[in-house]
Amino acid sequence: MTHDEIGKAVLEVIAAIAPETDVRALRPDQPLRPQVDLDSMDWLNVIAALCGRLGIDIADADIGQLSTIHAIVACAASRLAESGGIARPTTPGTDALLTSTRHIVAGRDVVLRPIRADDLPLEADFVRHLSSESRYERFMVTVGELSPKKLRYLTDVDQDRHVALVATTGRDGQEAIVGVVRYIVDPSGSSCEFAAAIDDAWHGSGLAGLLMHALIAVARARGLRTMEGFVLATNAPMLHFARQLGFRVQRHPDDRDTMHVVRDL
Repeated sequence: MTHDEIGKAVLEVIAAIAPETDVRALRPDQPLRPQVDLDSMDWLNVIAALCGRLGIDIADADIGQLSTIHAIVACAASRLAESGGIARPTTPGTDALLTSTRHIVAGRDVVLRPIRADDLPLEADFVRHLSSESRYERFMVTVGELSPKKLRYLTDVDQDRHVALVATTGRDGQEAIVGVVRYIVDPSGSSCEFAAAIDDAWHGSGLAGLLMHALIAVARARGLRTMEGFVLATNAPMLHFARQLGFRVQRHPDDRDTMHVVRDL
């Protein structure tokens, strides 16, 4: 593909994710986000959609450097050149996806990795640090401390039918969990139900999007066909986030206070 063809693909992706944008007016040599109303989740979606369209892989660590259209085009062209100029499907194996990766989120070092059984005290501390509203939105019941049995269920997972990923960072010289996403495969083996929780101080940082994209990649690599979740109808930010991720949102038929979100993988 030529640089012009890649540039056209970039504009088409932006137009699909931010349809109110006049892509013809964008300055390719100027920072993109001030020109387009893209939040952190939309920005990740632009790069993910472009990678899927061109059949390339852009490392998460490189995304922060792609501030202009010219930078995105140059990076995509480099990835295509590495593959001989031929677009190839990007279907990393599950083992490659369930590894530790380092990222910069909101200017801080963050590690994304699978949860471990010995994370039980970190998980307990994470839930303890959530606001009462965030705990209610995650567990849909009023909860303070989780029982040891519940904590074991959340941390001692098989990473097969129950997959859980955490984001950790340093706090007071110790590792601390600041975000958790997970899914559980349903009995049919074709669909899964997800749940997510983010430390209140990290809301709006883009961390939730980073975690959910990683979780969706694992589910897709495992051959699952759909992912679904249940969100309180009053949780407008989460419902907006789900729509950004491509989930369809509909009211739960048996519970007027809950919304059902689902997306194809």
